Amino acid sequence: MRDLKNHQPQVEAPTRWMRVRVSLVGFVFVALLGGMFARAVNLQIHQRERLQGMAQDQYLRELEIPARRGDIFDRRGTPLAQSVDVDSIWVDPSMLTDARDVAKKLSKALQVDQKDLLERFAKGRRFAWVKRQVTQTEVEKVKALGLSGFGFTKEPRRFYPQRELAAHVIGLVGTDSHGLDGLELSFEDELSGDKARRASVRDAKGRKVLTDGVEDPLSRQGASVTLTLDRHLQYVTEKALLKAVEDAKAVAGMAVVLDPKTGELLAVANAPRFNPNAPQGVTADALRNRSVTDAFEPGSTFKAFVIARALEDKVIAENTTFHCENGNWAVGRHVVHDTHPWGALDTRGILQVSSNICAAKVGQKLGRETLVDTWQRFGFAERVGLGLPGEAKGVVPFPRAEIALATQSFGQGLTASPLQVAAAYGALANKGVLMKPYVVAKVVDADGLVLLENRPTEVRRVVSPKTAGTVVAMLESVVEKGGTAPRARMDAYRVAGKTGTAQKVDPVAKGYSDKRFSSFVGMVPAEDPRVVIAVFIDEPKTDVYGGLVAAPAFKEIAEVAMPHLAVPPSRAIPVTSEPVVQRPELPQRPEKSAVVAAIERLDAVTEAPAAGAVRVPDLTGQSGRTAVAQALTVALEPRLVGSGRVVAQSPAPGSLVEKGARITLELAGNLPSVTR
Repeated sequence: MRDLKNHQPQVEAPTRWMRVRVSLVGFVFVALLGGMFARAVNLQIHQRERLQGMAQDQYLRELEIPARRGDIFDRRGTPLAQSVDVDSIWVDPSMLTDARDVAKKLSKALQVDQKDLLERFAKGRRFAWVKRQVTQTEVEKVKALGLSGFGFTKEPRRFYPQRELAAHVIGLVGTDSHGLDGLELSFEDELSGDKARRASVRDAKGRKVLTDGVEDPLSRQGASVTLTLDRHLQYVTEKALLKAVEDAKAVAGMAVVLDPKTGELLAVANAPRFNPNAPQGVTADALRNRSVTDAFEPGSTFKAFVIARALEDKVIAENTTFHCENGNWAVGRHVVHDTHPWGALDTRGILQVSSNICAAKVGQKLGRETLVDTWQRFGFAERVGLGLPGEAKGVVPFPRAEIALATQSFGQGLTASPLQVAAAYGALANKGVLMKPYVVAKVVDADGLVLLENRPTEVRRVVSPKTAGTVVAMLESVVEKGGTAPRARMDAYRVAGKTGTAQKVDPVAKGYSDKRFSSFVGMVPAEDPRVVIAVFIDEPKTDVYGGLVAAPAFKEIAEVAMPHLAVPPSRAIPVTSEPVVQRPELPQRPEKSAVVAAIERLDAVTEAPAAGAVRVPDLTGQSGRTAVAQALTVALEPRLVGSGRVVAQSPAPGSLVEKGARITLELAGNLPSVTR
């Protein structure tokens, strides 16, 4: 027994190495727990805001909701520019299985560049525009493809119901509804309104969902702008100017109709024209508002101002005579010419036959300083301040040389814009008082607050009422027999005016070329002018004289303007009795308003319907904005007359017309709403 006890195994004490390993493992676990704790503190405290933002970014989005752009109206409330809601197409590129095949199909359906679509798909991870501001037909084509990942959203699109009418004044906007030219650019801040930002969440498919709803877009609508332009006079002016340019085979034309008593611009026309609804392919030259931006040597229209200043300063009298040197007068190394070899002419005769030589002699009597002061008094070499982009200032250099003094006296060697010339003649028509021209009558925001209101503003008195009346009476001889513009004479109204035919500078040869700038500026009725009408033809080729190419356009405009403005005739028109001829009775047709009938006549001349046919919807009783949107969905071009709700339309509901045809909608206020 003793031996067995002595041979039992004894348990050895832990070795030092074992203790080291246990301590090492314990240290590792403590370090790991410490690291995890430190990481938790870092994430929960130090990076809390960043990580929370990243998490919210997964499902929260802030949407920018554009405001509806404000409307532009003429002086009688006819809309010239409006915004309507149209569809735009977008896509989630991450949901496209074969981007190249999708781009090919879309390119064919929407007539867009396939390469451009692929670039958009590559740049946008979850969103890319396919095509913005599309027609309802294009929407249906995309839906028919049955592709996944596509969405449709409403965007405001700028629409010009009067098409080319006053397009150069109104301007146009880009795809993002930002003004690019004209009043659309000048009044961008007022018209654009306030964009709204709203929080939204994204669902499992990445679609945006508004949680707070959308406020009424009308509450964020931009301000409306009311112009001094008269739609009817604007149309007549553009039509007459376009005809004059075509007849003369000219490069371009400009026309301004001004109320001399207030400075209101009733019409501002340019040729060539453009349609702001379809600006693609329009050249920069056609977009230019030449009546405001172009400065040129005006020619003989300036002779009226020289004569007015000479009479005002009593340098000459009405019966003062000058010898016109039989058509040729040497001034230093230069020779001044007249179109005809005139002998002695009195003051009235200088204007009637437009003698350059005698006008230069009157300028000599005035002197250099007085002549330059005359131009400044009449508003030349200073901007009118119309508020339109690129307004020309003109240049009036000091005439140091004798020949410069002579040429400035008959309107060469200095430059002015059509607007400046019209305003200066407005001073003569307004008994010697120069009024500030303006085209914007008022700007009113969506709440009815008037942001801007222009009123007639007197700039300065240029000459006395007596002098102004004397010059206007002399200018009546210009349109009578023996004058330079008998084609401007009217049977019912007295007309006063002046022709201009100026040589154009050759920028290469640094001298005058054989090209001309022809004009006629007149006022009617002469005894108490109601309007000043200025017509300018750039580089006419059939005839070059203002009395032949510009005066007929003046007469065409004036013959419509006078009855439109309810101006009584100056002269009694003899009535000749004609035998009464019995005519067979014709079937009666439904009566149409004069405005609708006039527009339909215009359509027959200017419109060319597109291929295909659509049925005209019944828009009676709809609001103007709703009617415009509904007409656009069926590929019709609406034209609005008046404001309020639709009371009549042409063509009639149910008519078959070609796509792109124009539908005229007559609107009137205070009508009961119609529920459909």
